[in-house]
Amino acid sequence: MELTEVTTLATPEFALYRTLRDGAVSAKGEFIADSPKVVCMLLKQGVQALSLLATPTFYAQERALLEPLQGVTFFVASREVMEGIVGHTVHHHVMMHGLRPSPLPLNALGERVLMSTMLSKSENLGVMARSAAALGVDSLVCSSQGAHPYGRRVLRVSMGHVSQLRFHVYDDTVATILALKTLGYHVFGAEVTPKATALAQVRVPKRWVLVVGNEGEGLSPEVLAVCDTCVQIEMEEGIKSFNVGVAASVLMYQFVHGLKAPE
Repeated sequence: MELTEVTTLATPEFALYRTLRDGAVSAKGEFIADSPKVVCMLLKQGVQALSLLATPTFYAQERALLEPLQGVTFFVASREVMEGIVGHTVHHHVMMHGLRPSPLPLNALGERVLMSTMLSKSENLGVMARSAAALGVDSLVCSSQGAHPYGRRVLRVSMGHVSQLRFHVYDDTVATILALKTLGYHVFGAEVTPKATALAQVRVPKRWVLVVGNEGEGLSPEVLAVCDTCVQIEMEEGIKSFNVGVAASVLMYQFVHGLKAPE
């Protein structure tokens, strides 16, 4: 593993490290991730790295993981040099410049699918991705108009576990739900409505999709109309909703460990 020492960031080759912030992505699908846990998780899952920028400490600690990598440029810099990129005291020792994996077609997803609709906050998608990976929900379906699974903040909040999920990015919510139904999925819409089934009473089939809505507006009537079942979490009187990341996590736990529909 050959290290290239960096003493200044004022060169074009480091522009992406400075400019690819949370929601940014290059035309080639390049992204930036940071923190040792996130970068190591991405590399272990086979996400393609183009270069790493890290302190000597990181390279010493992760030599066994890094040495087999092919086609990766390893830049080494002091903490002081790296602070010129992030603008604050470096606490994560490493940044990775990589390529986003290609989204999968719907028919390549697993049996347990979490679908989000135009989430505006990357943190919420990160929370949901981490919970999905922890609970054995294997696939993530996201709107092209919302946070991306390989956004910098999503990667950090999910601790890189989003890379363990199969993912698909769609343009039209209703059309995507209808397509999933033709593939044999039972689609559950998470929304508080008078006709919603209480979560504790829901019987979940083998192949399912859980659809969660936007942070402010939830699921639209048009989306609910094409879902097979509307489900809501039982709450105390006067409490109208959970944070969407928390709600999705509660729902996924029950879907995995709760009542099962007969085969």
